[in-house]
Amino acid sequence: MRNCPFCFRVTVFLYGSLLFIPSARMQSKDEVHVIPRIGPAEATPYKTKLSDYEPPLLPRAKPLRADVDVVLVPVTVTDPMNRPVLGLKKQDFSVYEDKARQQVQYFSAEEGPISVGLLLDTSKSMANKFVTERAAAEEFFKNANPQDDYFVITFADRPRLLTTSIQSMEDMQETLTSDTPDGHTALLDAIYLAIARMRTARYERRALLIISDGADNHSRYGLKEVRRLVEEANIEVYAIGIFDSMLFRSFEELIGKHWLGEITDVTAGQTVAAASLDKVPQLAAALSRQMRNQYVLGYRPQKISGDGKWRKIKVQVAPPPGASRVQAHYKKGYMATAK
Repeated sequence: MRNCPFCFRVTVFLYGSLLFIPSARMQSKDEVHVIPRIGPAEATPYKTKLSDYEPPLLPRAKPLRADVDVVLVPVTVTDPMNRPVLGLKKQDFSVYEDKARQQVQYFSAEEGPISVGLLLDTSKSMANKFVTERAAAEEFFKNANPQDDYFVITFADRPRLLTTSIQSMEDMQETLTSDTPDGHTALLDAIYLAIARMRTARYERRALLIISDGADNHSRYGLKEVRRLVEEANIEVYAIGIFDSMLFRSFEELIGKHWLGEITDVTAGQTVAAASLDKVPQLAAALSRQMRNQYVLGYRPQKISGDGKWRKIKVQVAPPPGASRVQAHYKKGYMATAK
């Protein structure tokens, strides 16, 4: 047992998403899939550009379960323009567990440093969007907390660690500038690697931002496997989809938006489709601010049966005066411990 910030006992305290749970053109006509391309026996560790060795992708962890005295639910709230909504009070929130309303007993509004991973698509389909992607990365870090712990992963045929917080943003920009987009898209492998790296992150609040333009077509890990891993992790995942046209997307773009949504929707994050290239840096800046402004709601579950089942969470937010509507982003549940 460990003490949470409110001095209550929680067997497992997960802080950052919901706690207590467990190119515009086709790159290939026949490569879009979610089946691993090579078996575990053939897998080799990924090398990074700035270091000699990056640990290999790890097997999926067992589902995370919790024996809960207090459930803490981190929530981000945005307006229709995707800007963070600040200044809300405890009475503005309603929390439900398995359709039963819970009493919000603990409340805080926090803005602090986080551990964050930026995942950048450098596949061939990004050739006409790469300058925009570099500008988005710059805007993302301009709006960061100087104390943030971060890393950057690029992905094409394989993911590679580009930089960590011990290196400067100038080094990252210089390396990106020298890159030439090429190859296929191993998006799912990049997410897998990012989650593995997050296991040694400095802060309990952890988030990923993915910038990409289409579906995975080169990973050895599948969508269902990575989605399950993300669902069990203590990480918020955000994504910006960059598409050539909002009306005439290729099949790969349509699948890509769906896949990104599948991954981000099981966390407290979201997927945003950029209406045009010039909007991408602005979206990256907004998401950077959003993931650092968070409300934390705490409640004691009315029923604790120890049946090991999934507990569904629903959060409703009353819009502040003058606002038409707001959107709450939060993890949708947690896995209780079987006794």
